[in-house]
Amino acid sequence: MILAFDGSSIDGSLYTGVVRLAGRSPSWLDTLVSSWSTYGLGLFAVLLALAWWRARRTGPHAAVLALAAPVIVALAYAANTVVKLLVHEDRPCRSLRAVTLEACPAPHDWSFPSNHAAIAAAAAVVLLFVSRRIGAVAVLAAVAMAASRVWVGAHYPHDVAAGALVGTFVALALVLPLRRHAHAVPRRRAAVSVRPLGASRGK
Repeated sequence: MILAFDGSSIDGSLYTGVVRLAGRSPSWLDTLVSSWSTYGLGLFAVLLALAWWRARRTGPHAAVLALAAPVIVALAYAANTVVKLLVHEDRPCRSLRAVTLEACPAPHDWSFPSNHAAIAAAAAVVLLFVSRRIGAVAVLAAVAMAASRVWVGAHYPHDVAAGALVGTFVALALVLPLRRHAHAVPRRRAAVSVRPLGASRGK
């Protein structure tokens, strides 16, 4: 039997307050937030594709980052999943017996950290390096995604905060060195094209 960690002592009261507020809110608002919580990650895929399309005209270093973005997001998700499997935090809907908008996940579907928050944060960070405008939209969407996961009752606030930190850390750890190498690509191409000219002049 796997022992599960109870995270309710961290911010269970805040979680309960948010869930109760969701229960008293208009049905159209709950439907909107629930739909975003379930399908909103699709927007990040669209933003990644749009960033790649625009980066082709911006320059080779932006194109390299845009091409690497989905891989970086996937690695952030993998890292977050490893943390989730190590911590074994039970879902708040189970620990607190709360009535939530989203059906309570099955046992051993651990809560900490939030995969949705990690994926959204990683995508937002990478997109900021590719396009500030698209990245700004992604940042707002990532915040909305993290908030929605608490609103529907899927996660504690500390779950989404930790997921966002994991996604941000992994994305920065990968994109910063990649960005340096990507900026070096045009210089290397220029050096290669100049050398033959210099060699012919020397003859």
